[in-house]
Amino acid sequence: MDIENSAEALDASFDIVARQDAAEGALEALRSDIAEVKSRLERTPRGGRPALGGAAGGIEVKSFVDGFLRQGREAELKSLSGAVAADGGYAVPREIDEKIAAVLRKISPIRQIAQVVQVGTAGYRKLIMTSGSASGWVSETSARPETTAPKFAEIAPPSGELYANPSASQAMLDDAMFDVETWLASEIGAEFARAEAAAFVGGSGTNQPKGFLVAPTSNAADAARAFGTLQFVASGNATGFDTSPELKLIDLVHSLKSAHRQGAVFVMNTATLAAVRKLKAADGSFLWQPGLMEGAPARLLGYPVIEAEDMPDVAAGNFPIAFGNFRNGYLIAERSATKILRDPYTNKPFVNFYATKRVGGQVLDSEAIKLLKIST
Repeated sequence: MDIENSAEALDASFDIVARQDAAEGALEALRSDIAEVKSRLERTPRGGRPALGGAAGGIEVKSFVDGFLRQGREAELKSLSGAVAADGGYAVPREIDEKIAAVLRKISPIRQIAQVVQVGTAGYRKLIMTSGSASGWVSETSARPETTAPKFAEIAPPSGELYANPSASQAMLDDAMFDVETWLASEIGAEFARAEAAAFVGGSGTNQPKGFLVAPTSNAADAARAFGTLQFVASGNATGFDTSPELKLIDLVHSLKSAHRQGAVFVMNTATLAAVRKLKAADGSFLWQPGLMEGAPARLLGYPVIEAEDMPDVAAGNFPIAFGNFRNGYLIAERSATKILRDPYTNKPFVNFYATKRVGGQVLDSEAIKLLKIST
């Protein structure tokens, strides 16, 4: 009898422990659910709607695309994104502007290799040191004579308003499956890239960037040229390449200081590249070498070759080939925000999107870029 009572008491104690474990498990699950709900509430912006696409700027982008681009509701745009009306329209959200910038970097060859700065005003200026501070040697206790002060030159890249005006029908905009954001970024980026690529090479500097081929040129060495003047190496032939073109190209490479040769590239158009690919050294080997891996740039004398269609062809007096470190040699200054004006009236039934962006450019260091001139 005592044994039976003891067994019943032991079973009851096990039952109590099991019920306690189950209660603790349910309580822990409840705590986890409360923590998850709290986390969701913290991620939900004011207004009770979760961020679209999981991005901080999701509501702004959706309002810009659906409210302004598709339907032209400017009041909603201003209330949600904080954009203000301007002569050029409304500033696009950062996400769309980054897509436009990605297209520009992909298409515009000079932008890929030049120095690009984002500015907040149109009048960007930069000081360039044209001569360093003097130095000298002294003993431990000798007086330190005063050294000469460095000299500076001011760079103020001329700029202009770059614009594009892509169009879409209202039926396309009303189609929910039509990706307005990607279409607009690619159209604006492609138009911007074509216009600025030509300006960075041969732009006049009047209401547009000043191209590096517009800079004054001289065959004098670095120490003998005025600041802002590019050095050229003559091809040795009045209408084309010399009988030993590899020697002239080697002279072009080594006219550049060794510090600038780290990161230097050749720049030429497709027609010039076709001629260069046929050039051979004295031993019969080709000067041009294809990239060893997929996606790797082709090389000329060991340096990458960039194709820029706006470079001139091989002809008398032209500069068909440039060689240099464009990161040090050419400066692009741009206002970061692209502005868009929606125009549904000018070209009915199409809607025009007039996009503008302010871009400037100029030679930064004239010692960092060298030119090959077709001349004797």
